[in-house]
Amino acid sequence: MRVKIKNLGVIRQAEFSLGDLTIICGGNNSGKTYAMHATYGFFDYLRSNPEFPVSPDILDRLFNEGSVVLSLDPYVENITKHLDIAAKEYSKLLFSVFAGNETQFANATLSFSLETSGQFIFSKVESEFGSPEKGILKMKSSEERNSLSISLLVEKTSEDAPPRYIVQDVISNGIGKAVLEQLIPRPFLSSAERTGAAIFQKELDFTRNRLVEMLGDKSAKLRPLQFLGKFAGEYPLAVRRNVDFIREISDTTHRKSFISQDHPQLLESFGDIIGGEYKVSKDGEVHYAPFSNKRTKLSLVESSSAVRSLLDIGFYLRHVAKPGDLLMIDEPELNLHPENQRKIARLFARLINIGVKVFITTHSDYIVKELNTLIILHQQNQRLRKLAEREGYDVAELLDPAKVRVYIAERASIKIDDACRKMACHTLIPADIDPASGIEVRTFDRTIETMNRIQDEIIWGDDDE
Repeated sequence: MRVKIKNLGVIRQAEFSLGDLTIICGGNNSGKTYAMHATYGFFDYLRSNPEFPVSPDILDRLFNEGSVVLSLDPYVENITKHLDIAAKEYSKLLFSVFAGNETQFANATLSFSLETSGQFIFSKVESEFGSPEKGILKMKSSEERNSLSISLLVEKTSEDAPPRYIVQDVISNGIGKAVLEQLIPRPFLSSAERTGAAIFQKELDFTRNRLVEMLGDKSAKLRPLQFLGKFAGEYPLAVRRNVDFIREISDTTHRKSFISQDHPQLLESFGDIIGGEYKVSKDGEVHYAPFSNKRTKLSLVESSSAVRSLLDIGFYLRHVAKPGDLLMIDEPELNLHPENQRKIARLFARLINIGVKVFITTHSDYIVKELNTLIILHQQNQRLRKLAEREGYDVAELLDPAKVRVYIAERASIKIDDACRKMACHTLIPADIDPASGIEVRTFDRTIETMNRIQDEIIWGDDDE
């Protein structure tokens, strides 16, 4: 998959491919978060608004005959055109993804292209639309999954028969699930604001419940527009989704992710990073129980900033994660000691090797260097195998460099579209990845070299100068 963004934040133009592991490094205010959030928003938009066209002929046959078989092959043949149209429509909404104004994002665009050319994989579809007591419309994919069988479960003349536009939307969503499920990863983004969302979990619930309670009070003399204005808040899409996930965290605990079922050792590695585990009480309050004293239960306010910053990631891994997901984390090093930054890099490698894609933005030299170690150890020659064993590296943590894409957000000279000359602007520059030496990240190297030079001068300099 390849993403191209233009006029987004400080980035004038940039292109980047998504690997199983995608990393964007760079200084502050260099556009890293813009690139990540724009990509998250587009994947979320595609999966939430498939908008595949359904011909009137299909609807006519369904209402006249009661059932119809819809071939999915034409949609696959036109998938590139569909993605182009979706990207253009999404670009018009970028201002809302970043909680900005339309003027600010008037020239911002995102485009998307597929880099795979293998056999297309359809997802299984089997759903029934209607109430729990009575179904109205049923969809089921064929064994080959390249067609959908659609049936009305009520008489077309019945009062229960759905309007055509609703049937059209339901079928469009079914097509989207069948065609896009395996093609577009399900994104989960942990924003840099996640620590604050964790602290204010109870207040978020209180605000929502108080709002519902006051609106339902018929005796209260409320002026709705003024009242709602007090509760209005504009936040970027990813932050709003973070808040929703944290607020509804107790509702996820009845589920088990494939990681919980098939890879419990990965959850043990996560527990080692936070030094304990999260617990949810019967009233839905989240506590932290440290391994050092299992009788102790700390509220999130009482817990360390590291515990709070990894809260949503912990619940995602234990209760939500599915194979093929795209886990996106803005600055995973937030509040983490260097030792735990190394551990979370190894956790990312484990996730990638069980089928969860990872996309991070980072300022952490520790994370990048540890990933370098995992890339180099992947060569698995006799000397490196012995080294990995001695230092406690598991084979499940080793990282194939072919799965990794790294970009540096910086100012550089590039050609804008088809321009004849290059111009200096903020963009994303791909970093070299060598199986024998790892990732070359000059944005860190320059700073480290400068610090080393100054310290060498302090220690070894001539006092007579």
